[in-house]
Amino acid sequence: MQTIQINGTARKDFGKKFAKAARREGQVPCIIYGGGEEIAFTIDAKELGQLIYTPNSYIIELNIDGKVEKAVMREVQFHPVREQVLHVDFYRVQEGKPVAVNVPVRLTGNAEGVKIGGKLALSARKLTVKGLVEFIPDEIVVDVTPLKVGQTIFVGDLQHENLTFVTPATTAVCAVRVTRASRAAQ
Repeated sequence: MQTIQINGTARKDFGKKFAKAARREGQVPCIIYGGGEEIAFTIDAKELGQLIYTPNSYIIELNIDGKVEKAVMREVQFHPVREQVLHVDFYRVQEGKPVAVNVPVRLTGNAEGVKIGGKLALSARKLTVKGLVEFIPDEIVVDVTPLKVGQTIFVGDLQHENLTFVTPATTAVCAVRVTRASRAAQ
């Protein structure tokens, strides 16, 4: 899994008043928890953009006033009207303990159903997997070559070494939909 480095500044003041003041200065209030003490800090909103507005998942090396912490992004809170990040939760990665992460899905191959006029539809862009950090891939590759018109690949159909899927097994990953052209071809 890819690693990204972000700098943060520890904060000592808490509450709505101080959070609003930090946001006015272009900072985003954050917290890191799990496996030790909770640390409240702020990150520059521009630096956080490279982490949030991407389909990729990362292991984050947070440099908080010189102290480096490895973490994964757990939750992001957005303003309901503006597209402003209000708060970010990070979960500390511990050596030898599994962690749950959302991993992007990439489809490969040319489905049989698409060749006769069906339409390939990706239903799940990311899947939640659980495993040790060293075994989590950058993406989950799904081969769609054997799919015919009307067939679907579910999470339960996927297998990956050293990982367990947290996303329910009945969740559809992708499917070849029936179109007018595919009905005529059958």
